Amino acid sequence: MNLLPTATSTDVQEQQPRVAVLPIGSFEQHGRYLPLITDTAIACIISQEIADAYPVHLLPPITMSCSHEHASFPGTVSISAKTLFAVVDDIRASLARSGITKLVIVNGHGGNYVLSNIAQEANVDGPAVSLFPLGLDWDRARDYGGLTSDRHGDMHAGEIETSILLHAAPELVREGYTDADHDGGARPFLLVQGMSAYSDSGVIGYPSYATEAKGKAVLESLRIGFAAHLSLLSGVVEENPQDC
Repeated sequence: MNLLPTATSTDVQEQQPRVAVLPIGSFEQHGRYLPLITDTAIACIISQEIADAYPVHLLPPITMSCSHEHASFPGTVSISAKTLFAVVDDIRASLARSGITKLVIVNGHGGNYVLSNIAQEANVDGPAVSLFPLGLDWDRARDYGGLTSDRHGDMHAGEIETSILLHAAPELVREGYTDADHDGGARPFLLVQGMSAYSDSGVIGYPSYATEAKGKAVLESLRIGFAAHLSLLSGVVEENPQDC
């Protein structure tokens, strides 16, 4: 699995994309069977699915973000919300200088709350930035993929993340996911107490339900659902029929 885009400058010149796609992941614990780069890998996988189907400018990922709720687990590294905001702002400014004024942020980490504020601020004068996938996109993908768990119960290192990696990057999934299910309950003070207050293993979800087929279907749903986001930013764009 290659997490980095391989297009040349000539490729971009010929394509003349109007929309850029920026994957944002994290470097945080995902239990004993998924790597610290899980969110980054998933953001890149979704972004590559999009780039294979739509005329967008695929960017390399931001690999560290706001993972402070995982700070008590070894290996996790975070940056501040203001740093993430500044990096995305700088990227948007650089893209604009080359004539690309529309950006889709493919967010692989639910804790990156600041990205919603980035989109809100950027869109004051008209559509310029879209976040993807949104909650509705994830819910549709879960239904389409026939997942057993729901989005609240399957919060972290669970059925959906493990399924996506089993399909797209099985080499990243280690043994142990079949007996790692954990129900984290209501989690009312997650932002105060962090993940460790609700899970000793770092898992909140049901990885035992994960399958490669579910991961494939989830990605297909997300790829199709992306059309609405692209339409809003740049006008109606149809998928490549061979990718449907």
